[in-house]
Amino acid sequence: MNTEKLFEEIDRLNDKYIGFLQDVIRLESPTSSKSSVDECGNYFIKKAKELGFKVTTAPMEKSGDAISITLNPDVDAKPVCISGHIDTVHPVGFFGDNPIRFEGDKMFGPGSGDCKGGVVAGFCVLEALKNIGFNERPVKLILQTDEENSSATSDKATVKFICEEAKDAVALLNVEPAKKANDVIIERKGILKYSINIKGVSSHASICFREDVASAVAEAAHKIIEIEKYKNKDGITANVGLINGGTAINTVPAECNMSIDFRYKTEEQLKEIENFIENLCKKSYLEGTVSTVSLFGHRLSMPLCEKNTNLLKNSNEALKKAGLEPLVPAVTYGGSDAADFTNYGIPVLDQLGVISIGAHTINEHMMLSSFAPCAKRLAALAALL
Repeated sequence: MNTEKLFEEIDRLNDKYIGFLQDVIRLESPTSSKSSVDECGNYFIKKAKELGFKVTTAPMEKSGDAISITLNPDVDAKPVCISGHIDTVHPVGFFGDNPIRFEGDKMFGPGSGDCKGGVVAGFCVLEALKNIGFNERPVKLILQTDEENSSATSDKATVKFICEEAKDAVALLNVEPAKKANDVIIERKGILKYSINIKGVSSHASICFREDVASAVAEAAHKIIEIEKYKNKDGITANVGLINGGTAINTVPAECNMSIDFRYKTEEQLKEIENFIENLCKKSYLEGTVSTVSLFGHRLSMPLCEKNTNLLKNSNEALKKAGLEPLVPAVTYGGSDAADFTNYGIPVLDQLGVISIGAHTINEHMMLSSFAPCAKRLAALAALL
């Protein structure tokens, strides 16, 4: 495999695909808007068909339709898969009439790094491999469409589609954005999202001291303190991110709701969190309050495992052959579909997208100079693993 020729082709395609990326950033695609995500997905489908790639879609009722684009679909060999999501977090129009702006090497825009930059780099890889005549194995680009809400919209159907498409893969390269060049993730924390509803006993504020009165907000405050004591930067973390209670300043609150984000590494820690939250809600710090808890979000953890460590080793051997720098394991605590893929049994490397800062904010941007190196790394792995 002539990687020099492959890399020259990626350089030749660079400007074309920076333009491609701008097009898909302008097709704003918040997870909650199926029509918007599908419009973005259809752009990829149209371009894929123009290049003669095989396209498979998984229709979804509420989320955008998941998409798989394949180079060399008829070659009898195990594929290498590239995966990323095209949904974003902000409503259409949040960034103004033109969501894209430039500052030197930075291109700002919703999803520029998370995760459209990496997805477009993956598409560039497919065309570059096609143009140099690569036909040794199938290479797939699989587009996820409701990653930003942990695939709740599709009830994980999009994740199941990706796992089925990649079940026999040599590797699945997930293109979540990188913080710096050559970082790679092979271990992530899982996420549990709980909602606690607290019922109290209301009264006029002037008699809040009476024993037959119980403030739901005050009970929530006691519970929040216990949650703050519980978290540990090296293990389980916990954040009460939302709280809502009361109706007026001169009324003792009869109800309060709060939402908590827990992060964990192991199944043992998951069980520990479940026990903690159950016991926390059984206990009333203020007599007369009653608490109920519900789980509304769950991401699996991505444990360090032999399949992924072996894949990293083999990947660095392939990158060395191609004259590229090795990948370096980095630490991150954010959730990712890579955890589901790992638990399904697929060898995964995560965070192989473009270099990007500010995900989920008005200042999200990707480094334009990181696009070609990202594509070259993906292409070397697709060809040489």
